[in-house]
Amino acid sequence: MDGRRKLPVDPEPRWFGYSVGKWEDDSTFVVETSGIDERTWIDRAGRPHSSDLRVEERFHRVDHDHLELTVTINDPKMYTKPWVALDKLRFDLQTPNFDVREVLCSPTDLAEYNKLIGNPVSGKDSK
Repeated sequence: MDGRRKLPVDPEPRWFGYSVGKWEDDSTFVVETSGIDERTWIDRAGRPHSSDLRVEERFHRVDHDHLELTVTINDPKMYTKPWVALDKLRFDLQTPNFDVREVLCSPTDLAEYNKLIGNPVSGKDSK
């Protein structure tokens, strides 16, 4: 969004990689990411990736109150073809008094979040 149009050709790996975003049309914002450190995982299941990983995130404003996210994973060294990680994950507009929670990074913080708010992977409500 800062004016760069292309990703670096041979970037130094970073934890979250390098991202470039652009508007595809009036309602779709596309983010391309590369240069992601190989020590990271694609998801919480621990799916690995190589230094060739490319991620495309498509944020599409369906209407005033809804946003859809589609994430495409492309890593020819690790996977036989690109795959869609999330297909139209829907977000709803929150009420004006809604408070955005902080993003949690450490396993202990995530466990505490799941205990207080989230639904653990087991599918059981921890309350």
